[in-house]
Amino acid sequence: MDPAMLVLAMSGGATAGVAIATLVVGGVVGLFVDRWLSAKSLRAAQDQARDIIRNAEAEAKNAAEKLRLDAEKETLQRKEKLDAEVEASRAELRETERRLGKREDVLHDKEESLSKRDAGLSKRDDKLRDRERGVDEREKEIEATIRKQTDKLHELARLSQEQAMEMLLRRVEEENRHEVAKVVRQVIEDAEEEAKKKATEITLMAIQRIATEVTSESTVRTVAIPSDDMKGRIIGREGRNIRAIERATGVDIIVDDTPGVIVVSCFDKVRQAIAVESLEKLIADGRMHPTRIEEVVEKTRSEIDEKITKFGKESALEVNIRGMHPKIVDAMGRLHYRTSYGQNVLRHSVEVAFLSQLIAEQLGLDGRLARRAGFLHDIGKAMDHEMEGGHPKIGMDFARQHGEREEAVLNAIGGHHADIPSTTFYTPIVMAADAISSARPGARRESMEKYIQRLNELQDIALSFKGVTEAYAIQAGREVRVMIDAGRVSDDEAFLIAHDIAKRVADEMTFPGEIKVTVLRETRAIEYAR
Repeated sequence: MDPAMLVLAMSGGATAGVAIATLVVGGVVGLFVDRWLSAKSLRAAQDQARDIIRNAEAEAKNAAEKLRLDAEKETLQRKEKLDAEVEASRAELRETERRLGKREDVLHDKEESLSKRDAGLSKRDDKLRDRERGVDEREKEIEATIRKQTDKLHELARLSQEQAMEMLLRRVEEENRHEVAKVVRQVIEDAEEEAKKKATEITLMAIQRIATEVTSESTVRTVAIPSDDMKGRIIGREGRNIRAIERATGVDIIVDDTPGVIVVSCFDKVRQAIAVESLEKLIADGRMHPTRIEEVVEKTRSEIDEKITKFGKESALEVNIRGMHPKIVDAMGRLHYRTSYGQNVLRHSVEVAFLSQLIAEQLGLDGRLARRAGFLHDIGKAMDHEMEGGHPKIGMDFARQHGEREEAVLNAIGGHHADIPSTTFYTPIVMAADAISSARPGARRESMEKYIQRLNELQDIALSFKGVTEAYAIQAGREVRVMIDAGRVSDDEAFLIAHDIAKRVADEMTFPGEIKVTVLRETRAIEYAR
């Protein structure tokens, strides 16, 4: 072989070996580099994965904490809402219990009244039966006496002096009884005629000079509303607004199908006025929620208190009475919101004051003192719903406690319904003026139940007298007509029966004005033609 070719071959083989070695070394180095880079990327990926995991865990933790806080907040809100609903339900239950209690009291009072009436009717039945038995026994005794007298008349010649005297005295006594009745009748008629004539003159003069208007009020007032949609706003969600109004004012709000109005019912005219004015302000303002209702009611109550003082001062100036204690003035102002049988008590008091003055001056007495007594006679009605006892005693104690020193005034306040004896002439004067003011047509209004009860009592009293066969209450209870048995009662005895019925009615019944008792006695002869 050529040496050059050999050298060339050897050189090429060496070069190839080097190349192979280089490749092997490069592969090994590349493998290590690749593993290093892979390990580095793996570590970076692992670090990134750990960061992602930590971030995800932090976000998950924050989200869980937020969910927990939101859940606690929602739970707290639900609890507050449930507490409010429970409290509203409890308030509604308490209000319902209060109303039920009020109804139970009314039913209890009616039951007691019916029981008393039944007991009274039973007693009257027993008395009537006893009287019937007594009448029967009396008739039997009379018949027996007549028989005995007839028998004795046949033996008149054989009577002793004492027996004849006794018989004569009995006859004289019987005859004189009718004569005494005639005399009594004539005397009473003359006295009553003269007294009635004088009293009529004074009364007519007083009524003609005092011609005030009649003010009749009710325990129910209406409030106009712009539309029926306002009824829903007044009621409020689940009734919270209407309950807030009733709770703040103490009245009953009646929302029915009557268009354009709602009804406010309350026996206390002060609370009723506060409720009506508050509702009018709330309707005009448009804002209707419990907080606003309480604010308006409180403001209206202050305004009503100011009006009460104003009414008291104005009425005192009207009747020209000065020097009264401020408490007495305020009490008289409250009477503006009180009614008696529908009659405004303050206007009634002013009218009684002037009537008392006129009557007293006609009788030659102190008109100023009579005017003061008449003005204050019903002051007890300003607080009789807050205290026990009748308004005459309450008013007398209140006036004495606050500086009233006139004994005539105090006696007129306490005795104008005959609860205590009259110690001065001014008390019957106030009683007369009170009756005139109350009995004027349209001045007062009575409930149907009391009206019917008074008519029944009037008829029962008349029927309880001996010889009365029928009794009818007429003229709206201003007169009772009594029919008597002409065979058992004489004309003179009829007059005595009328007097006794009138006296018993005056003693046992309470009524405004006067009641006329008319007794009719007639003889009827009846025959039939066949």
